[in-house]
Amino acid sequence: MSQTMNAVEITQPGGPEVLRLRTRPVPTPRVGEVVIRVAYAGVNRPDALQRAGLYAPPPTASDLPGLEAAGEIAAVGEGVSDWSVGDQVCALLPGGGYAEYVATPAAHCLPVPKGMGLREAACLPETFYTVWSNVFQRGALKGGERFLVHGGSSGIGTTAIQLAHAFGARVFTTAGSDEKCAKCLELGAERAINYRDEDFVEVIRAEGGADLILDMVGGDYLPRNVKSLADDGRLVQIAFLQGPKVELNFAQVMMRRLTITGSTLRPQSDQAKAAIAEELRTHVWPLLEAGKIAPVMDSEYELPNAALAHAHMEESAHIGKIVLKVG
Repeated sequence: MSQTMNAVEITQPGGPEVLRLRTRPVPTPRVGEVVIRVAYAGVNRPDALQRAGLYAPPPTASDLPGLEAAGEIAAVGEGVSDWSVGDQVCALLPGGGYAEYVATPAAHCLPVPKGMGLREAACLPETFYTVWSNVFQRGALKGGERFLVHGGSSGIGTTAIQLAHAFGARVFTTAGSDEKCAKCLELGAERAINYRDEDFVEVIRAEGGADLILDMVGGDYLPRNVKSLADDGRLVQIAFLQGPKVELNFAQVMMRRLTITGSTLRPQSDQAKAAIAEELRTHVWPLLEAGKIAPVMDSEYELPNAALAHAHMEESAHIGKIVLKVG
């Protein structure tokens, strides 16, 4: 490995224009870590929040953005026995993915699924970790249940639709255009609701209510989600694109025995993330290798054009994942 690398820094809190290409030292693996020579890095909403100064990285993490990547292991730290230099992996990262090299706990790496390229593999960790932990672990989705995911054309949404459908749930989703709704139906949604034309509350209540809702919108969606739930239903909140504060009548939560929960992935312990990785490897990687599910790709940008990738993401016109080509 060389001593220095190209990396995209957040020069100050602000819009996409604050992302600039800089030279940084190549990271050294700590105990239990590997260093990955990055081929592709995924672009995600938390990256934009960090860029805007609204989502600080954990104290021990890189200050560079980037929560997922795929590439080749370039170095292994003390105590690492599962991976060797030269192995191709995709990995959940504590940060630092917008760079030619990145360090991450070895237990957060997963093999590139057979038959899949590094470009597609770079889109797996952040969304699949998030969906698996929130829909199946926290939300306890079961086959036959009615599942509503908002933002069905996003990276999270396209992943949630496919996984829920693969495990036998009835999938409903919302999206902001007929084109996006059509893509959601293609991925396995039973009903895709264009929220500009229809009220998702009326549609879901007519179906008997949702057993589980996965939401990243927040704002006035929160009381509407509560109305949309079936008795004993669960709401899992993973983001707040419209803000976290809203007035809510908790009498309905009590009378209908509803559960409201949520999580963020990045602050969780290394052990918790490693446990998610093991479940993904057991339950989801076989589906990827069999071609039953796959990441939905939107667009690709070169690393120096990370600002353009962020601008495209924040326009919300994309369907699926945006990636940076690094190596």
